[in-house]
Amino acid sequence: MLRRTKIVATLGPATDDPAVLQAMIAAGLNVVRINFSHGNTAEHRRRTEQLRAAARESGREIGIMGDLQGPKIRIRRFRDGSVDLEEGADFFLDSQLGGDDGDVNGVSVAYDDLHKDVAAGDVLLLNDGQITLLVRNVDGTRIHTTVQFGGELSDHKGINRQGGGLSAAALTETDRENIRTAAELGMDYLAVSFVRNAADVNEARTLFHDAGGHGRIVAKIERAEAIGQIESIIKASDIIMVARGDLGVEMGYAELPGLQKRIIRRTRHLNKVVITATQMMESMISSPIPTRAEVSDVANAVMDGSDAVMLSAETAVGDYPVEAIKVMSDVCRSAEKHVLARGRTSHRLDDEFQEVDEAIAMAVMYTANHMDVKAIIALTESGSTTLWMSRIRSDIPIYAFTPHIETRRRVTMYRGVYPVEFKIEHTEILALYRDIFSTLLSRELVEENDLVLFTKGDLSGVSGSTNSMKIIRVTSQL
Repeated sequence: MLRRTKIVATLGPATDDPAVLQAMIAAGLNVVRINFSHGNTAEHRRRTEQLRAAARESGREIGIMGDLQGPKIRIRRFRDGSVDLEEGADFFLDSQLGGDDGDVNGVSVAYDDLHKDVAAGDVLLLNDGQITLLVRNVDGTRIHTTVQFGGELSDHKGINRQGGGLSAAALTETDRENIRTAAELGMDYLAVSFVRNAADVNEARTLFHDAGGHGRIVAKIERAEAIGQIESIIKASDIIMVARGDLGVEMGYAELPGLQKRIIRRTRHLNKVVITATQMMESMISSPIPTRAEVSDVANAVMDGSDAVMLSAETAVGDYPVEAIKVMSDVCRSAEKHVLARGRTSHRLDDEFQEVDEAIAMAVMYTANHMDVKAIIALTESGSTTLWMSRIRSDIPIYAFTPHIETRRRVTMYRGVYPVEFKIEHTEILALYRDIFSTLLSRELVEENDLVLFTKGDLSGVSGSTNSMKIIRVTSQL
């Protein structure tokens, strides 16, 4: 059985060796993440070019996702690199303090309006919640706090307000520059950090398309405010990422598992793609094997219905980037067996479909799950038919036959969908079948006499025109 859940891995110093990149692809990599929070444009360009070259050499399609930094609110720097904050001590945050003048009494912050967003009684969480500050009062730009939970605090650590409520816009000027870079480099997905509402997604999409980008938009759910707007955010986006780091800090870790399941379920119901991310194999940054808790975490994300699971520092700077992908792939395969054992899905059986190709996709999956069909072949322009198909639980592979490289890269994120380069050379149906069967058999995707489901449109080259389904038996004798 092919692995259905896709693996996203972040590029970084640990992946710069071309041999490592090739080994990652061989281990099961589907999509790479270029993290705009680190590195410069030259590095992003070099890594993109290296990935494209490695994909060509391996004969695989690998998608590229550019991940914008967003308005990550951070402290600035300490004179001596770090301080130890003791419980009960006074500590201030002040955007007007010198950027290098932090000490045990206080530190500058890289967000000029922080003092406008907080009030006495608020709780501020630093360094992913490891340090907790209770706001006593605000005096001008200076926020006076008491340390509730202390520890070592070093330069550039992030700040969250418990429960959310920081007003920083989702897109910074740096993000706007990086959007232009993502468009120039032909990235297949653009991830928008700290999304608050649908307007943030729409703005990023407009900027990306105006810059010449054709990729899909990923909304990262990591702000408390996004939870209240989740329905409209999903509808405005192409892909949702459950970014559990900042989301867990703002919402509280106890709320996170339920939120993850709710977001995944709703995203799939609305026919969108969903990624689960953050700390999935964190221990493999320095260990060749994961913890049992990490294995369970990845497996649960798969069984919840994630299209993709993501590795961050594990591959970007970790000691075992290839092993992390191998382990994640093994866990996904195992978890998928249990998902499929739960029986056939009733997803959308009571819905009324609005588009012909959507109805065809649903009919295909219903038929596939009730017949001994070995594969689904979709002639597709944009990949939309295969996206709808992939919302239905099944162990039957969905092959997206398309001449368009953008579409082949796009479907690398869709659960259970696999891209196949195919150009329609004939309009006569038997000749078309002969080409399709030849491709399937030469790639050993099916065997002689296997039943397959086949979808196409009457108008070749027109997106959204899929209007027919056929059940055909593979033969090399046409």
